Amino acid sequence: MGTARWEQRDGNSEMGTARQARPVKEPKDGHLRTQALGKLQKRREERTWSLPRLESPSVNPRQAPSQARATVRRIESAPTGLSQAGDPGMPTEPPIEALSAAEALAAAQEILPWVCEIRRDFHQHPELGLEEHRTSARVQALLREMGVEFETGFGGTGVLGLIPGSGQVSAERKADGQVPTVALRADLDALPIQDAKDVPYKSKIPGKMHACGHDVHTAILLGTARLLSGWRERFPGLVKLLFQPAEETVGGAKFLIAGGALENPKVEAVFGLHVDSELEVGRFAFHFGQRNASSDTVRLILNGRSCHAAYPAGGVDAIVMAAQVVSALQAVVSRNVDARDSAVVSFGTIHGGTQGNIMADRVELTGTVRILDTRIRQRVLQRIRETAEGIASALGGSAEVEIEPGYDALVNDDGMVKLVQENARVLVGQDSIVVRERPNMGVEDFAYYLNHAPGAFFSLGVRNEERGIVHGEHQEGFDVDEACMAYGVAIQVLNASRFLQLGR
Repeated sequence: MGTARWEQRDGNSEMGTARQARPVKEPKDGHLRTQALGKLQKRREERTWSLPRLESPSVNPRQAPSQARATVRRIESAPTGLSQAGDPGMPTEPPIEALSAAEALAAAQEILPWVCEIRRDFHQHPELGLEEHRTSARVQALLREMGVEFETGFGGTGVLGLIPGSGQVSAERKADGQVPTVALRADLDALPIQDAKDVPYKSKIPGKMHACGHDVHTAILLGTARLLSGWRERFPGLVKLLFQPAEETVGGAKFLIAGGALENPKVEAVFGLHVDSELEVGRFAFHFGQRNASSDTVRLILNGRSCHAAYPAGGVDAIVMAAQVVSALQAVVSRNVDARDSAVVSFGTIHGGTQGNIMADRVELTGTVRILDTRIRQRVLQRIRETAEGIASALGGSAEVEIEPGYDALVNDDGMVKLVQENARVLVGQDSIVVRERPNMGVEDFAYYLNHAPGAFFSLGVRNEERGIVHGEHQEGFDVDEACMAYGVAIQVLNASRFLQLGR
């Protein structure tokens, strides 16, 4: 689980072998520049203030297993001293030219047909969590065409892309001595929903559909990879591309984290986006601080004693017990959680009894608990346990309480939100930016990344009422205005490059 391995060129099964990378084809108009694969360029003088320029290494599949990872190690170990003032003949390079919003958006719009083609391919071939084998293979093939190194084996279908920049680090970034490293994330999995749209790219798999936009997220990240891999000299440090499985089910982010995707070198910031069907295309929405709730699944088994319903004194009624437990658990929120905070305790299933004239000796309930403030999560779960066990005991029965931990609450870093918000402002204008005050009680496993690095998770507008693109996520008619993907690519390019240059 989460063990990284390198893709092979010759099809052998030995772990850790790298596949020979091939450069992305040069566009006819030359707008996007790519670097030829080859040897590491000569290091600059030790006292210059820039990292050495690196080109993507030519990886020999017959050499050591982790040769491709050596790119990152060379960045970490390269001389990075500042030039000394007054030292004659010691070169000091000017700062690299920052990518502009106009430049990023123009390039993103230029490759939009390519991004749309990829998205539609994913949309026609949806795969559920941990089954994304075709999707993962397609991602790997596209990264290989771009000359982007990658690792696989995270939860079986996860992929980690690596794009080292060759630009010099600013004096401010250089002071901390760390390799600037940023991560961008996309999720691969679809949902068990029948696609009801009448479009050429409708799902070809019965009962499966990309109804939450993960096909869009993945296509955007591949578009971002294409631009960044052609602009390596325009940013320093390292960009990590997180293509994760199973966001909808088991929290696939945990596989990449367990496999070391955020380490060696350590990720300093992580950015992710999600399509938003309530937001018009060309707009972005942001949450400062709390954005999504945590989730835990609660399963209660209430044990009584069966008897004839005409003589209830001879038994212990598990249904009466369940009714009182469900009612009392609502007080856990109203009387144990500050009214200014948010929490939800809801039960969706209840099963018990065999016949109308026989008192049930067992009732089983399942429900969900959603909490925004991580500080009160354990208190609420403990009160659920105490309440169920106490009521059951008072009525002469017993309670078994099982709590299955779910996703953590997603809490954005305010500084990282400001960075993305500023990038969005110069990209689409202040009038196209929405700041949402109220968090979402839904869940999102991007929260796990934010437990390890500061970052921001934000919303990308995909709605277009004129074209009838109005259905919500997880609905059978869900679709997006594909123009949104140009904005998604552009802002992720800006997020990565600006953070690597400035650290803020």
